[in-house]
Amino acid sequence: LYSCPAQGKSYLAKAVATESDATFFSVSSADLISKWQGESERLVRNLFEMARESDGGRAIIFIDEVDSLCGSRSEGENESARRVKTEFLVQMDGVGTGQGDVLVLGATNVPWELDAAIRRRFEKRVYIPLPEREARAFMVKLNMGDTPNNLTDEDYETLGEITEGASGSDIKVMVKEALMEPLRRCQKAEQFCPDKEGYLVPCENHPSCPRCPPKLSSDPPGKDYTCKSCGAQRLALWDVPPEKLRAPEVKVKDFQQVLKHSFSSVSKDELKQYDDWTTQFGQEGNTG
Repeated sequence: LYSCPAQGKSYLAKAVATESDATFFSVSSADLISKWQGESERLVRNLFEMARESDGGRAIIFIDEVDSLCGSRSEGENESARRVKTEFLVQMDGVGTGQGDVLVLGATNVPWELDAAIRRRFEKRVYIPLPEREARAFMVKLNMGDTPNNLTDEDYETLGEITEGASGSDIKVMVKEALMEPLRRCQKAEQFCPDKEGYLVPCENHPSCPRCPPKLSSDPPGKDYTCKSCGAQRLALWDVPPEKLRAPEVKVKDFQQVLKHSFSSVSKDELKQYDDWTTQFGQEGNTG
């Protein structure tokens, strides 16, 4: 599996393990590299032996950021790192033989840095592109969770359309920022209105209505500025009792406010590099 940065490759790999009902081994280069001579090769060998001898004889070895373990070999490379790659290649050749049925699944954001021998041993090289409009809309809804909001299905479709070029991680960050907008409205509010249940929510505008009493410098201390027409109270956020405060619901304009700034972390040049490598070595994955 290879994709643009932060596309959730590890989550996809775990989903594969769950659906296949196999023992799942998740490792990284830090788990297999040791400073002791010969220890790294032994760890690689033991990993594959444990996978072959796992319960049911079915296992998946998932190596995240596999490029850090199996990068291209060069003349100036450390001898220890070369031996680790050699052991990994040997074990990959023996995955389909002997006891057990082991699938090796690797993930990387830089597939062009993989060693050619490793690339050949991964029979399927699946590219996970940026999510499409329907997927982006679903990601927004998924990240919203049970947070109170007034977004409709049409609003989610609109958000899916205007977030073109965003990765799964970008959408997650965007939703987090949008969820903070109600709090920012509370901090900036100068008036709070009671709702039907008696809770105080920040007023959208200031003043809330034309009849709200203005605050003058000549007013005596402790004057009540509650509007008799709309019921708005002149309060700062820290003056509102915590048990009486109710944050406003998330709205579409909260997302629009966040989207005024750049939210995509992937450039067009990077996407072209992935497309070129896919054309030469890989194949498209299903993002639906």
